Amino acid sequence: MYQVSVRERSAKNTARARGAGGFTLIELLVVIAIIAILAGMLLPALGKAKAKGQGILCMSNTKQLMLAWAMYVTDADDRLPFAYAQEGNPSHPNYKYAWVHGIMDFSNNRDNWDLTNTLAAGCIWPYTGGSAGIYKCPADMSMTRAAGKLVPRLRSLSMNSWLGMNEGVHTWFGGPEFRAYLRMSDVVDPGPAMTWALVDEHPDSINDGFFCVDMNGYPNPAATSLPDTPSSAHNKACGFSFVDGHSEIKKWQDPRTAPKVTYRGDATMPPASQPNNKDVLWIWERTTRRIR
Repeated sequence: MYQVSVRERSAKNTARARGAGGFTLIELLVVIAIIAILAGMLLPALGKAKAKGQGILCMSNTKQLMLAWAMYVTDADDRLPFAYAQEGNPSHPNYKYAWVHGIMDFSNNRDNWDLTNTLAAGCIWPYTGGSAGIYKCPADMSMTRAAGKLVPRLRSLSMNSWLGMNEGVHTWFGGPEFRAYLRMSDVVDPGPAMTWALVDEHPDSINDGFFCVDMNGYPNPAATSLPDTPSSAHNKACGFSFVDGHSEIKKWQDPRTAPKVTYRGDATMPPASQPNNKDVLWIWERTTRRIR
């Protein structure tokens, strides 16, 4: 009878144990390393896909808001909503003509979370169907406190300061040499498709409903200025809607246009003066024009 040696039995037992017990430690570490490499390759792509999806929803929101804006203008006999009017003074005759009210910040201020005297007090609210969600970009993670709980802030959008203006009045950001768009029929240069109406504003910059574009240096590239800061939540890009109703995402070229979000307010923003900022040139060309 054939006798199996102790060494042969040991080798067979080891092979059997490997077949039944799975991986060795080294094999397991190799598999984990491969999974980590694959995850590292996949996660950035997933992040970009998520940002793209948020950008699409953002454009959908601004299109809905612009539809409400257009319906209001039609009913208001061609008059555009004011970008800003008598904040905090509902008894003033111009108060009801502002597109929105409220001052955003990072305190427990009710304007951050209570739509009663903010979104719902704006003149386009009745045309939105009460859809508060369309006033905010889905990529805006800003939070505030209400009754001791963290809740999302209401709004991330602001209106072009040259549409309706501050109750129709020129202020420090440019004089009567520039076109003030007070009625729809005024939007002739550069025209509805080239004049932006709403923008996603940087969470640390946003306050009232008025996004200021300082035209005083126009068209000199060395004099570009950015008093308010747009958002850059969509992979260093920002959502805009235009008077003709279309929306688009603008990719920023200058890092000064896309400062990091700190959630501490506009004191953290870069200086307004930003010479040779190509992004400001882009905004200037789509805001207003000199009267010829």
